[in-house]
Amino acid sequence: MTETQPKSVDLLIEARWVVPVEPHGVVLENHAVAVDGDHIVALLPIDEARRAYVPRETISLGEHALIPGLVNSHTHNPMTLLRGLADDLPLMVWLQQHIWPAEAKVMGPEFVRDGVELAVAEMLRGGTTCANENYFFPDAIGATYRKLGFRAVVGLPVIEFPTAWAKTQDEYFERACEVHDSFRGDALLGTAFVPHAPYTVSDESFERIRVLADQLDIPVHLHTHETAQEVEDEKKKSGLRPFQRLQKLGVVNDRLIAVHMTQLTDGEIAACVEAGVSVVHCPESNLKLASGFCQAEKLRKAGVNLALGTDGCASNNDLDMFGEMRTAALLAKAVAGDAAAFDAPFALRAATLNGAKAMGLDAKIGSIEPGKQADLAAVRLDDLETQPLFNVPSQLVYATGRHQVTDVWIAGRRKLAGRVLVDMDVDGMLARTRAWRERIAAH
Repeated sequence: MTETQPKSVDLLIEARWVVPVEPHGVVLENHAVAVDGDHIVALLPIDEARRAYVPRETISLGEHALIPGLVNSHTHNPMTLLRGLADDLPLMVWLQQHIWPAEAKVMGPEFVRDGVELAVAEMLRGGTTCANENYFFPDAIGATYRKLGFRAVVGLPVIEFPTAWAKTQDEYFERACEVHDSFRGDALLGTAFVPHAPYTVSDESFERIRVLADQLDIPVHLHTHETAQEVEDEKKKSGLRPFQRLQKLGVVNDRLIAVHMTQLTDGEIAACVEAGVSVVHCPESNLKLASGFCQAEKLRKAGVNLALGTDGCASNNDLDMFGEMRTAALLAKAVAGDAAAFDAPFALRAATLNGAKAMGLDAKIGSIEPGKQADLAAVRLDDLETQPLFNVPSQLVYATGRHQVTDVWIAGRRKLAGRVLVDMDVDGMLARTRAWRERIAAH
């Protein structure tokens, strides 16, 4: 009987625990992930992996959990440069009196580039490997993500007033199509329409978005039902709740990524299930702006695809998906009055595979499975703050801090090595960030 010869692969990552997310709730002890090129070849016990593969590089993570890279399903990453600018204010005061005026002074390609670079560094150090981006100058945003080798869905903005990006409705759509075409076929970048919100986007624009999203086969990612005031204002204006208006316009379908959704009826939840809508829950931003409480457990039980996002650093004030998982799980229990609500394995799923599904990327990322892209994060669990360890998913969600992320890979490329960012000029980044702080503060 002839023995099978070991196969050559680029990388073998050996870990004390592997949490693949799919199958749900599973934790594999003393397992290895074999990676070749940009994809996962196999997930198997370490002893078997050593016999089956000859890796060019082996990384042994003795007291780590290896998880899929976290997916931040709603963020405005250039706004890292506005972190802490206008805190402790309600949404509309924060937005209209502080954020929009500040952006009007500084928004441009350089602001976007430097903000995204700072955000990527922060996300990588927190185990995040993919972002669903929503901001102006998507051409500069996408170019920066591409340069840094970070995975993202880049938003194509539409809003009914002039900005530094576009002046008219037609210009928003013309530039959106140009940006989409420029990133078509990119290995790490996709696009989505990002109409700001029902209260800032017209019926005509939503109808154009619906047609174009179908033609281009991309998602529609928007804030909706963020506050009770938003709902009441829309009812006075059109006689409809915002979600009803979106239904009437044909936007409620399986392309829709609805962000915040703190004001929902049971009928609207059922309609999300029927239409295949994904909901992105941003608990920390909602809490900080006093926007309301998303009925996360109701959505989960109903079968809605529920993902997690941080929102932007101007309203959160960080891009910490570990913090978001913990807050989401704790808040859901309080809102539902049920200590079993939004349990730890589901929190991890919401921060990985569900986010990938919302963005149309679940065939590529979000779980550790052969054939998928090697987007991975290693989390050290032997720190005193995470000892003793009885249950890995619970420890990841309720006790772990992002500072325990040691290594990160995107499409098989190492982006964080022993807490050190790979191929990023940290000193230069910090110098540019301080310069923006001075410029913004001067206004």
